[in-house]
This record gives sequence, structure tokens and C-alpha cells, in this order.
Amino acid sequence: MRKEAEKDLPTLTKAELAELLFEQVGLNKREAKDMVETFFDEIRNALERGEAVKLSGFGNFQLRDKPQRPGRNPKTGEEIPITARRVVTFHASQKLKGMVEETNPPGNSLARAA
Repeated sequence: MRKEAEKDLPTLTKAELAELLFEQVGLNKREAKDMVETFFDEIRNALERGEAVKLSGFGNFQLRDKPQRPGRNPKTGEEIPITARRVVTFHASQKLKGMVEETNPPGNSLARAA
């Protein structure tokens, strides 16, 4: 159900970020695309090295190790182990949360349905 609701929301893509750099900063299109790719490559590389990524005023990307745990096949009910894994988490900064709250007040149609 949640995926269906997300389809209607506007989405900012890497290509659009590059276009904004082209229009607002004055980089040529190739430089703008390379800058966006490099930005995300550096975040990805830092996470692969086990480092946290802290973007002031935006938020933090961190790695979290999840231990193996018991799970269940929803169709058959069979118990199956869910293997241990490492996941990336993102925690928005208070500044970002405040900005989002100001632009998207409770009750707005963009608010997440519970």
C-alpha cells in the first residue's frame, strides 16, 4: 500500500541535481553530472570503509550490524533464519526535520499515512 502512495509524490533525481548545478552554479553539464556522481561515490565509499557520514544541517548515514534472528515464511509458516547483515541507516538532523515540518504541516496530503 505504501509503495502506491509514494508513486504520486514528486521525486528529486541525480539527473535533476546535476541540472540544478548546471543552471544555478554555472557548471557545464558534464561537470555537473560528474560532481553529483562524485558526491554520492564518496558517501558510498566512506560507508563501505565502515565510516559514518555526517552532513551538517542534513543528517547522518551510519552502518548498523543486525544479528541473525528467527523469521517465518509468511506463505508456509515455516521458520527460517534471517542471516546477520549490515544495513545503512539515515538519521535526519534536527534542522532538516524542522524545515520539513514547516513546509509539510500535519494533516497535509503529503503526510505519511499510518
